Amino acid sequence: MEHSFDAVIVGAGQAASLAGRLTKAGWTVALVEKKWLGGNCVNVGCTPTKAMVASAKAAYVAAHTDEFGVLSDGGVRVDLRKVKARKDAIVLNFRAKNEAAVAGMKGCTLFHGVGRFEAVDRLRVGDDVLCSRHFFLNVGARPRIPMMPGTEDVPFLTSTTILDLEVLPEHLIVIGGSYVGLEFAQMFRRFGSKVTVVEKGATLLGHEDADVCAGITEILQAEDITLRFHAECLALERGPSGVVVRVGCKDGSPEIHGSHVLLAVGRDPNTDDLGLEHAGLSVNSQGFVEVDDQLRTPVEGIWALGDCNGRGGFTHTSYNDADVVAADLIDGGSRRVTDRIPIHALYTDPPLAQVGMNERQVRERGRPALIGMRQMSTIGRAIEKGETYGFMKVLVDAETQEILGGTILGVGGDEAIHCIATAMYARQPASLLARSVHIHPTVAELIPTVFQTLQPLAP
Repeated sequence: MEHSFDAVIVGAGQAASLAGRLTKAGWTVALVEKKWLGGNCVNVGCTPTKAMVASAKAAYVAAHTDEFGVLSDGGVRVDLRKVKARKDAIVLNFRAKNEAAVAGMKGCTLFHGVGRFEAVDRLRVGDDVLCSRHFFLNVGARPRIPMMPGTEDVPFLTSTTILDLEVLPEHLIVIGGSYVGLEFAQMFRRFGSKVTVVEKGATLLGHEDADVCAGITEILQAEDITLRFHAECLALERGPSGVVVRVGCKDGSPEIHGSHVLLAVGRDPNTDDLGLEHAGLSVNSQGFVEVDDQLRTPVEGIWALGDCNGRGGFTHTSYNDADVVAADLIDGGSRRVTDRIPIHALYTDPPLAQVGMNERQVRERGRPALIGMRQMSTIGRAIEKGETYGFMKVLVDAETQEILGGTILGVGGDEAIHCIATAMYARQPASLLARSVHIHPTVAELIPTVFQTLQPLAP
């Protein structure tokens, strides 16, 4: 059956908030989703993982109550089935809210299934053909399966399938020392698993500053997580205890025996089954649909939003993509992707938060800069909470006083970083934060202090 709509949105992830904006403006919208509403974030990303991080935090606190004068009898035991049940309930609640919102959206029709282009103005979903002059690709991404020996023969976990475990791994081997891998590594160590992280590079989080990498390394090693670097000859084999990972590292045993292995080496965009060639579109070498500063593809009438366009890869950037498009099509504005300031977080405990440029990027820029540093061990709130790992760091242009970036590795950093981000969006000089007054006792109250300690960035 053939249907006509003002717009067709393929994928019901965070950028699908565009449907609400369009229908309120009087557009008729078809929303296509092959599985669950809410996309990766709600179903297999932020929501379930942060729910499990919260359970891991509870386990960690319970195991360290003596440090706070609260005596507990016996050890801590984690019931992974109950952890999963709690996580599932939270996910289902969020998913149900998304389903209710779409069901109540006048002018929006939901189609379940895989959408594939038949022409630049036609998309087939099962027996239905959706015709429109406006298509918005919001198809998300999936865990990358690396081309390494053994992946076809050895059972492995991804960031999606590990969420369904109900029995705690005896020894979890995590391949990949970046954001996803490190969050799961600390989580399962706190649940009670032995954990080894295998990284091909020389450090964790290789694109971050050296002091950040060192800080995260210290945090994980303090929790008895084994780290293996320079793993250049990765391969999987079946072993007597479950799996053997051959690593070929410069130091340590050439193989690691574990019960489970998690592949956490990145994500690939879901662009390979869209029939893009029928719409005159192609993807780049990473599988992304390339877009301009307003998320328009080279084909008129087709936009790409969210994880599939390579312009962010976060929930917050996906949601902002929808705002950029709505401003262009509805509001008569001219918002651009490059208007936003890069900001991200790593949800280990304590978390890492970073906005704007990091120190390495500032140095590469080549202009005189100022730097301010403050160790979390000097912050009263962190001391009172017993969480003193990490530091604050800010970077400022020495000539203009423009705030170039900020990093907070430490308790509350994922919230406090927005003080710096807001000042940057307002294009306020460093003096604004240096003179501001924040509530005591908080972590954020030290942001003015760190801006008061600016010194020239050494060459």
